[in-house]
Amino acid sequence: MTRQPSTAAVIVETRYWIEKAVIGLNLCPFAKAVYASDRIRYCVSEAQSEQVLLLDLARELEALEATDPLTCETVLLIHPGALPDFLDYNDFLDKADATVEALGFAGQIQIASFHPRYQFAGSGPDDIENYTNRSPYPMLHLLREESVERAVLATADVNAIPGRNAETLRSLGVDGWRRLWPAGSRKD
Repeated sequence: MTRQPSTAAVIVETRYWIEKAVIGLNLCPFAKAVYASDRIRYCVSEAQSEQVLLLDLARELEALEATDPLTCETVLLIHPGALPDFLDYNDFLDKADATVEALGFAGQIQIASFHPRYQFAGSGPDDIENYTNRSPYPMLHLLREESVERAVLATADVNAIPGRNAETLRSLGVDGWRRLWPAGSRKD
């Protein structure tokens, strides 16, 4: 078993990724306001298995639903010790969505997926476009659908975001991406 980094270290690195990539490259135009108002909950799971991660997911879904959005808008369920292989992680997403549905949160909460080795269907493992969803650790981003709908309505040409992100990353290139991260960080 590999030694898991401390909770504090995982959160620091995740926040840095949000600042440099998600907000810094404007990969998600909705993230800045929520980040700046400190309404992101960072939950670092100690799970080493899918079963424990599903329990943590259920707990975080219930907590998010029960919390005022002015206090907590969204949750990052970061799981450094579970699902390090992207294909296993990708297969797990069906179970995560089934958990949302089983708890009665379909239409209320959705899950966005991020992983250090994220790979879109039809892309190569080293294609720069994959980096839009590459995070320092595997994580599940729990989003209130109401918040997503408000953000979409407030954003001009939301359908252009994926293409703009791909162009941003192509312009940056892998070397430019790597320069964003301090030596020894988990980003590749």
